[in-house]
Formats: sequence, C-alpha cells, structure tokens
Amino acid sequence: MACWVAVDLSRQSLEIRNDAPSGSRDAPPPAASSDALVHACAISSGLNGIGELDGSGCTPTGWHVIRAAIGAGNPRGAVYRGRRFTGEVFTPELALEHPERDWILTRILWLSGRELGVNRGRNARGERVDSLRRYIYFHGTPSTEPMGVAASHGCIRLRDDDLLRLFAEAVPGTPVLLHA
Repeated sequence: MACWVAVDLSRQSLEIRNDAPSGSRDAPPPAASSDALVHACAISSGLNGIGELDGSGCTPTGWHVIRAAIGAGNPRGAVYRGRRFTGEVFTPELALEHPERDWILTRILWLSGRELGVNRGRNARGERVDSLRRYIYFHGTPSTEPMGVAASHGCIRLRDDDLLRLFAEAVPGTPVLLHA
C-alpha cells in the first residue's frame, strides 16, 4: 500500500503512515493504529515558527506532495547547494571550514503545496506563499543539530537514518500533511 506522511509541527515529529490520508492544517489526523504506523521520528522545523510567507523562515502548513526526490545513489552525508551535490561529504572538519553554511545533507525531498492561496501560488493579498518556490524540503542535517525543537530556516530537518527511511518509502507524488 502507498504511504503518506504526517508532520506534527507542535510536537516536532514525523510519521510515515499507510492508512488513508486524513486531517487538515488545523486538525491533526487521528492517531495511527499500530499497523498503520510505518515509522516515526523527531524532526526540526522552522525556528521562526509556522507560516507560509516567502522569506519568513517559517515552516508552512497544510497538504503538500513530494515533488522531487534528489540524491539517490549519493553517499550518506552528501552536501547539497542549490539542490546539487557539491562532491563534498560532510565532516566536522568541513563544518569548521564553513561555519556559515546551513547544511543540507544526504537526500532532499522537495515539497509542493496543494492548497492554492495557502501554500501554493499567492495568497489573497498577492503575497507569495508557494512552498515549492520557497524551496521547502525534507533534508538531512549534521548530527550536532538538535531534533525535537524548531531550529531550521523553514525546511524540515531529519537525522540521516530517518531521512533515508523516508526517502525509500515516500516517492514523488506522496501526500504530506504539515499541521500544528
């Protein structure tokens, strides 16, 4: 059975599920039964909180879909800039050489909003709220970065093992609900 992904931004957690997608941006899905829950893990979302505006540094809410899966075949710890593998593999020494970088590692699952005017296109005031154009991803992060607390620039950070599991289960087209 195809899976879907539920991300609880208030609890900083992610579930890969194989039951029918349900819930909304303001109403979380019902708890997954033990046989519907494929995998659960901690995440780190936007330090600036929840929001859809371009440039806000917030993590958007609502229904999304995985638009692209980037990095298959690259090594664990592969470093990405502009969604391209730089040829580097993350090490603590590399981090010391580039302390200013917001590390995007291992794999990228690029999200596209499904709700016009909410997380896709522009809102009623004409402001861009498009998750795809905001470059909102699931991506890996160094093991020194915290999980379970909001600390990113709007993306959803995961540990490598959790990201690789998500990458294997959630192919392009997989529904994703980001809710508070």
